[in-house]
Amino acid sequence: MVQKNEEYIVDIIDNGIDGEGIAKVDGYTLFINGTIKGEKVKALVLKANNTFGFAKALELIEKSPDREEPICPAYNRCGGCTLQHMSYEAQMRFKEEKVKKTLSKFLDSGTSFKSLNGVEFEPVIGMGIPYNYRNKAQYPCQNGKIGFYSPRTHSLVENDNCLIQDEEADRLAKYAFKVLTDLGNDCYDEKEKTGILRHIMTRVGKNSGEQMLVVITNSKELNNKEEFIKELTTKFPNLKSIVQNINEKDTNIIMGKKCITLYGKDYIVDTLGDYKFKISPLSFYQVNPVQTEALYNAAIDMAELKENVTAFDLYCGIGTIATFLSAKCKKVYGVEIVPEAIEDAKENTLLNGIDNIEFRCGAAEEVIPKMYEKEGIKADVVFVDPPRKGCDQVLLDTIVKMSPKKLVYISCNVATLGRDLQYLTQNGFELLKVQPVDMFPQTAHCESVCALKLR
Repeated sequence: MVQKNEEYIVDIIDNGIDGEGIAKVDGYTLFINGTIKGEKVKALVLKANNTFGFAKALELIEKSPDREEPICPAYNRCGGCTLQHMSYEAQMRFKEEKVKKTLSKFLDSGTSFKSLNGVEFEPVIGMGIPYNYRNKAQYPCQNGKIGFYSPRTHSLVENDNCLIQDEEADRLAKYAFKVLTDLGNDCYDEKEKTGILRHIMTRVGKNSGEQMLVVITNSKELNNKEEFIKELTTKFPNLKSIVQNINEKDTNIIMGKKCITLYGKDYIVDTLGDYKFKISPLSFYQVNPVQTEALYNAAIDMAELKENVTAFDLYCGIGTIATFLSAKCKKVYGVEIVPEAIEDAKENTLLNGIDNIEFRCGAAEEVIPKMYEKEGIKADVVFVDPPRKGCDQVLLDTIVKMSPKKLVYISCNVATLGRDLQYLTQNGFELLKVQPVDMFPQTAHCESVCALKLR
């Protein structure tokens, strides 16, 4: 029996869903972060359960040709990136295989990952430069420091230059924190429930250059606001919005519901494709705009849209997909539960001169059944882009009843995607195509777009 604090020489036989290496010791499974399939390592067991355990690589005995030295000095302590020790080509192979394996498990296609039982599986769409891509970052503030949490903890790791964040926005967050603390705003203490600064959030329009700074506080208190605003706006001329978000709850949820605009607008504007979008502090907007265009183009191509069709965009956020669809559809309905996002979505239609989109505010699993069963509104094509938990069962049931000719499912979680595809393919739909898109380089996450048609 493998014991805690014992050392073993092991072969890494595979990589798990989060990129962790997998090894076996007499049939006992060890998960070892920072290792690559094909490597041999000396490992120290950190935790041992009955059937599996977790270990730390002490020495690389045989290295994979795919191994690269991480360029971030905080890589081994910060939880933001998990795959920097792999070459980018290896990261894409890992993600492609991860999507294939997971979907194959749900769709009962055995061990043949080439076709997913006849489904067309496209190579993952990667980035040309897989760094500095994020247009949004949320930095916790703790004990006079700003950074990111270490994996599965609230222990803060400082990082002078996060290599996946927009460089200027990263500099803005660090500078804002310094000015705020110099002006007498202390960090929130989770145990004592005291202090002011909880998080600093930045958003940036990657194409427009406009910047937003959001200061998340434990109360309405924020000392020396005028001095803070003057210092920041002088230093960062592209800073168009400074917002205070108030979160007084004892919770892991980062942002509260109340926002106070301290300077400028309560939004920034960015472009995606041929369209402009207003982005507010609480609204959802994809964090990698370069890959977002690739994602949306793939999704719309998969739908094979024809004139005079009606489309639903469910979990629509600020209406980005709906806006892209508007040029190809007779009518588009967007549904989103966040009121602020719906307000942005409506303003975005005006901003882009679009008159064939109608937005509804509410949970998709509540709104869509009413539209279909009480108003008789039916879609020819449905687009869903749910959160990580996937689609609600009531929504899936309604989609099955409505029987749209095409369904395009965009997912950031391949496990819940597989679960939902399993249900849909058992209830009248056929999976035609899967397109992975690397929206999050240097991490284990991968977006997928799937096309289904009614049998």
